[in-house]
Amino acid sequence: MSSSLATRHKVFLSYYHKDDERYRDKFEELFGHLFTNKSVREGDIRIDNSADYIRRLIRDDYITDISVIVVLVGRNTHCRKHVDWEISAAIGGWAGGHSGLLGILLPTYPGYSENEYDSRTIPQRLLDNMNSGYAKLIIWPKLEAARSKNETYIQRNIEDAFKAREDRTEKIRNSRDSLKINLCS
Repeated sequence: MSSSLATRHKVFLSYYHKDDERYRDKFEELFGHLFTNKSVREGDIRIDNSADYIRRLIRDDYITDISVIVVLVGRNTHCRKHVDWEISAAIGGWAGGHSGLLGILLPTYPGYSENEYDSRTIPQRLLDNMNSGYAKLIIWPKLEAARSKNETYIQRNIEDAFKAREDRTEKIRNSRDSLKINLCS
């Protein structure tokens, strides 16, 4: 394996906790040794705090020094305000640089088995950056495939997202207004 693929990037996993936490856990179990995890864990942030405080805390304590944000896209991920905020903070250059952006379509997403998506049900800030060429959306690896093949697949895509920080920065799209409320439950 080339040395460029051996780099352990600081990765933040963004997902809808209620629906897709098991995929976050599985992702960490299978691929956590490939990156340094900077994600928020259940119970790290009290949900009774104000939305502005939570947003600031996520940005300043979790996202500031990441190199790539990976968005786990399930059925309802597109309508979650925290996912939108996390993407915005990550690509917005809060620490003087921008993070790479990678979406992973989960088996909970309608259309997963056909490897298709509906642009209305992808987080819109992720979609903006897919359309511009800054980010990619890949499919959750088939777990029956060889472990080393899946590791290479994930590692290669994280590395590509990392390289976009330098190679495709002009393609970052982060101008839409942040979600103020969750659009679904």
